[in-house]
Amino acid sequence: MNTASDSVESHAIQDEINDLEKRLQSAKARLNGSSISQKSSADVPRVPASDGPLNASPQHFLLLLSDSALPLGSFAFSSGLESYVAHTRPKSSFPAFLDLSLSSYASSTLPYVLAAYRSPADLVELDDNLDAAIMCTVGRRASVAQGRALLSIWDRSFATALPSGVPTEIITTLKEFAILLRATSSVASNELPTASAHLGPLFGAIASILGISLQQTAYVFMLSHVKGLLSAAVRASIFGPYHAQKVLASKEVQYGIKRAIDREWNTKTEDAGQSVPVMDLWIGRHEMLYSRIFNS
Repeated sequence: MNTASDSVESHAIQDEINDLEKRLQSAKARLNGSSISQKSSADVPRVPASDGPLNASPQHFLLLLSDSALPLGSFAFSSGLESYVAHTRPKSSFPAFLDLSLSSYASSTLPYVLAAYRSPADLVELDDNLDAAIMCTVGRRASVAQGRALLSIWDRSFATALPSGVPTEIITTLKEFAILLRATSSVASNELPTASAHLGPLFGAIASILGISLQQTAYVFMLSHVKGLLSAAVRASIFGPYHAQKVLASKEVQYGIKRAIDREWNTKTEDAGQSVPVMDLWIGRHEMLYSRIFNS
């Protein structure tokens, strides 16, 4: 009798366990459904709503302007390096040329970059003054070629992603400058051009519009010149790419750029000029080389 009673009780307990398991599974199903519903509403992290259009970062444009891949066409020019090497062999010294080139470029062009940054509305006048100040025809041609490339980059790329709050009159100044430049093609050969589009003033004006600081603008402008010289040195087989990066990272280059900027920081455009006259000679005689790989 005890065995039969135990067997009945065991079956009852087993049935109760089965019933509890079914109720547990049903409760879990309801719980899972409730969790999914909650996640779809409150518990799911949401992307904060935008306060408005994305405000472009000045640092972003700083990196773009300092990028060696910026299509300015600077790879076609050596800033007189190729001519220097041809005229000074076997005593050619790249460090010596770099110091002279930094000094020359800073004294002749950097004041126009700074002036255009401080007053973009004077872009047309500054461009005209720089065009008159550059005595070397070959150097003028290189400056204009790269400046017009930068203006094209502005029209086709940067102008569509401007930081908010840029005064409309500054943007209008660039638009009017582009119109003047297009009108230059219709000017007779015996008349003065309405605009030239030199790199220096355009670089300063565009950097100002993009919100890059004046110090960063000056440094990136001079650093880009050093990069161009090092790129030309590598392609001219003066040294290899690893040595070029070593020079670019050196304290000498950093101090050289800083000294050049500090020296010309308060230089007025009317006081700007060539501090290394032989540089114009090297650049000007570039076209007389029997063979060459650069335009200047």
